[in-house]
Amino acid sequence: MSFFGFLLLLLIAAICGGIGQSISGHSFGGCLISAGVGFIGAIIGKWIASELGLPELWTIEVSGSPFPVVWSIIGAALFTAILGAVLRGKERVR
Repeated sequence: MSFFGFLLLLLIAAICGGIGQSISGHSFGGCLISAGVGFIGAIIGKWIASELGLPELWTIEVSGSPFPVVWSIIGAALFTAILGAVLRGKERVR
């Protein structure tokens, strides 16, 4: 993968992570955190889709690497909702 392809993939993941965080109602940081959430969301979303036998709805191919946009957003929303519930629960205990 080229450097430009990696930056483009990072940008797409950041957008997907930001949308996922907005859907869940939790925000954990800036652009790099959103990119990380987008990548983790892509892994979670793709795993859920494969387990349920659902098709890949919209996939962008960057430098030969497919990136599932819709499943990344859904996975990022689930990931941030769960993370927000766990972290919020720990704050109440203190």
